Amino acid sequence: MRYFIQFSYDGTDYFGYQRQPNQITVQGTLEEALSRLLRGEICTTGAGRTDTGVHANEMFAHFDFEEDFPENFLKKLNSYLPTDISVQKIFPVKKTAHARFNAVKRTYQYSISTQKNPFRQRFHAQFVHYGFELEKMNEAAQKLFLYKDFTSFAKLHSDSKTNLCHICEAFWEKRDSELVFTISADRFLRNMVRAIVGTLIDVGRGKISVAQFQQIIEKKDRNCASTSAPAQGLVLMKVEYDEEI
Repeated sequence: MRYFIQFSYDGTDYFGYQRQPNQITVQGTLEEALSRLLRGEICTTGAGRTDTGVHANEMFAHFDFEEDFPENFLKKLNSYLPTDISVQKIFPVKKTAHARFNAVKRTYQYSISTQKNPFRQRFHAQFVHYGFELEKMNEAAQKLFLYKDFTSFAKLHSDSKTNLCHICEAFWEKRDSELVFTISADRFLRNMVRAIVGTLIDVGRGKISVAQFQQIIEKKDRNCASTSAPAQGLVLMKVEYDEEI
């Protein structure tokens, strides 16, 4: 049987989602817990791979398991996992269902705190000394809809076979002393959202114009875009699938 597992995590203390040798990762921690409780090696395939320090409100992975789950397995799994990883559901899917390749839409949010606040340190980027022109940031964000190739915002020397993505949502909104950027697409490149946010921040600060932002996209050169925004402000909010799986 193939199962999907739905979970969330605070990525502060992890070297990203994907398993890495000699590093603490979300995938490695999750697989260790599953393998221990199910008394056999469990390998998972995630819907994506978040960078070091990035969080997930909703992440999915799939794994195969042929036996019955122990009684109260979900409760036992959450008791075994550290407090910064929480599993919400485990449910059967079609044998061909794939957590990564069957995902049709992913939504991220990036949060900026414009006032110093100790309770926002883990999940917000702190920009307390700058003013932002939100209207220009939104005007620039709308230019993303005009393009498919986002090489300018892709991590250099990554293993992606294509840098084409279809962005269907991108906007900033002000929430009291917060600025929140929401972006949705069928897929994202490594470091793409943080690179976009970092460049839009420079638009909001008046360092680059909306026209220059558009030119950066067209140049297809990561060196032309701004520095990536800090990891802690980024959260994978939602991963969506077709009902048929």
